[in-house]
This record gives sequence, C-alpha cells and structure tokens, in this order.
Amino acid sequence: MNQQEIIIGIIGGSGLDDPKILEKPITKIINTPYGKPSDKLTIGKISNKKVVILPRHNKKHTLNPTNVPYQANIWALKQAGCTHILATTACGSLKEEFTPGELVFPDQFIDFTKLRNLTFFHNKVIHTAMAQPFDEKLRQKLAQTAKQLKIKYHASGTIVTIEGPRFSTIAESKMFQLLGADLINMSTVPEVILAAELAIPYQSIAMVTDYDCWKKGEVPVSFEMILERMKENSEKVKKLLTEVVKAI
Repeated sequence: MNQQEIIIGIIGGSGLDDPKILEKPITKIINTPYGKPSDKLTIGKISNKKVVILPRHNKKHTLNPTNVPYQANIWALKQAGCTHILATTACGSLKEEFTPGELVFPDQFIDFTKLRNLTFFHNKVIHTAMAQPFDEKLRQKLAQTAKQLKIKYHASGTIVTIEGPRFSTIAESKMFQLLGADLINMSTVPEVILAAELAIPYQSIAMVTDYDCWKKGEVPVSFEMILERMKENSEKVKKLLTEVVKAI
C-alpha cells in the first residue's frame, strides 16, 4: 500500500452501511479472533478512493442487540488495510439543543457500567479516552461537507454508552444528565479502545434520534420508533459519507 494512500473504513448500522454507495462492490470475509457477526466486509470505491464498509451488527436489529463483539469491527478493518475509521451511530439527546436529524462529532465517550434493576444503576463510571481522532484537515472536511449539505452539526459532545435497548425511562435519562452527558448510545467502548491500541484514527458521527423520553412523558420510546427515525435521516448521513470521501 502506498504510504500516502488513505483507505477509509466505515462502520455503520440501520442502513448507514449501505453498500450501494460504493462503485463495483465486492464482499470479503475476515476471520477475527473476536468471533462473529462483525467480519463481513464490502469493499469498493468512491471517486476512485478505496472504501471498506462493515455493518456493525451484520444481522437484523433486535430490541436488545447485546453481546456484539465490537473489537471484531476494528480488527477486520485493520486486516483490510484501513488507515482511518469513520463510525456512524445513533444517539439520544439529553439536552434541548440537540434535535433529531442533527449530527454530533463526539470527542469523548464515557462507558457507564450499569447494574440494571428497573431504573436503578450501579454508580461506577469508567472514563475511556477517545481513540486518536481524524487530523484537523479531515475533521474540517467533515464539518465543511455537513455545512454544504445543510446538515446541522455539533463539533463535539460527550456520549454515555450503555448496553441494552436504546431507550430509557425518565429516571435513567436524569441519571445520565447528572453524569454530565450530552447524548447516550449503545456501547462502542471496546471498539474505541482497540482502535486506540492499533493506532488507527477513529472518528464517530453520531446521528441524533431523540429517543429519550424525559421530554415526552414516562412511556419509553420504542425501538421501532428509533429505527423509523434513523431511516428518515440515514440518507443524509450516507450523502455526507460519500461527499467526505470524495473530498479527501
């Protein structure tokens, strides 16, 4: 591989990993030491630049997509020669200034280890350093492209990552707010840690789905509602990914 060549690895889910954005895609299986389901890659090009797409779950979403070997995502992209990783995810806003359809480029993840008993959580919080993010030039490309596409974005944010369904009760949301979180999403901490260990620049784009119910009432927002919100906004994210790769 040419030392100057940039190979972008894209990790996504819920339609954000659509291989249709690639030219002449092929599939490749990478055996990882972390097991399945995150080892099937789609390799192709965007504007003559090599891109590797990996679905985060590689299976239909369920209400409780736990035990996903997130390390396998990074391992597989490393074996495919990716020099940069762009992870797309969904998150719920805990602050009024974040609204559905907006993007946030988080610089910090907090792994909130919980012991769930209805709405009660363990009080242990693990602060996990973000993997080396894209350099400033690539980050500016993301920001500029989002602006050109008229997608509102936030330059940084703190995400609390949890394991379990992507919705919460009022009490849970208030707990996250007390921790100083801006948003919450599924746990990707093992992914971030391995990216740091393998020295691969890792940038996340979190799409706000506003699935936290503390603003709306006590009834939790359903997972089906979350997926519908993501479906509405996924085209914007795919367009952003395509244009960013072209701009690099």
